[in-house]
Amino acid sequence: MAISQTPQDSQKRKIIIFSDFDGTIFMQDTGHVLVDSLGGGQAYRNMLEKQFESGERTFREISDDMWGSLTIPFGDGFDIMKDTLKIDPGFQEFYQYCQKEGFPFNVISAGLKPVLQRTLEIFLGEKEAAKMNIVANSLEAPGGIPWKPVWLHDCDTGLDKALSVNEARSQAQLECLPGEIPLIVFIGDGVSDLAAAREADVLFARRGLRLEAHCKEHNIPYTPFDTFADIKREIEALSLEDQKKTGGHGKPVRYNPRANMWRSLSSKEAVPTLLATATPSEVEKMALWPDYFSQPKDQPETIQE
Repeated sequence: MAISQTPQDSQKRKIIIFSDFDGTIFMQDTGHVLVDSLGGGQAYRNMLEKQFESGERTFREISDDMWGSLTIPFGDGFDIMKDTLKIDPGFQEFYQYCQKEGFPFNVISAGLKPVLQRTLEIFLGEKEAAKMNIVANSLEAPGGIPWKPVWLHDCDTGLDKALSVNEARSQAQLECLPGEIPLIVFIGDGVSDLAAAREADVLFARRGLRLEAHCKEHNIPYTPFDTFADIKREIEALSLEDQKKTGGHGKPVRYNPRANMWRSLSSKEAVPTLLATATPSEVEKMALWPDYFSQPKDQPETIQE
């Protein structure tokens, strides 16, 4: 994809990475694993899904019920995670690469931060997990029964991913050295990631899932990936461009030239079709049911547990 030259092309880019958690770093959804196995169960969660799809109840209302169905001490729920979850085979090497290069790595998720933190400790170790910034909802008095979410933002979805990404961009602009500009990289798998993905300068979408399908359908620039090893190669090439002003391995990263445009838009009429046609209820569905919205496009759109 050809990128037109701008004055910013000569500036060094401060690479900042955001990644979705469920379905991206891990192949399964942590909340679904806990609730299906130790809470209300799959049938109960499916009932909540139907209430949400009908518009009868909001995301936060049914999420309160979903997490509230867990009546076990917080620490008792994680053996099932170790036995059930599978981490992307290239993630640990990619994360270590980011640490070595000084690229800030952020997890952004509509899940619960204590759950994500403990899961990362199981798979990465406490020392490595402690280094990772997690942008997610919280849990009231971890260890309390029943579980009660504490929402990060005052919105129906509980977490505004686009707001979080732009806050990081603003902070990065303050911290940039002379001649540097922030470059936001977002990694995701489902339509639930669109709010953050549209704010990114470089977007990676897991191959064959719903985020890639929407990118193709609406001509959104992105780079597909199968594992984080693919992303590592692309980020290495992107970083090399700042040093040599070449495409690295010859396969240019697909930049999102519309990111700045999206950030400056204020009217619905000016929003690209993908965003203008999404009603609030649809956006909420994307955030709550990532399994539903992360299926390959050629499969029936039913919840896969």
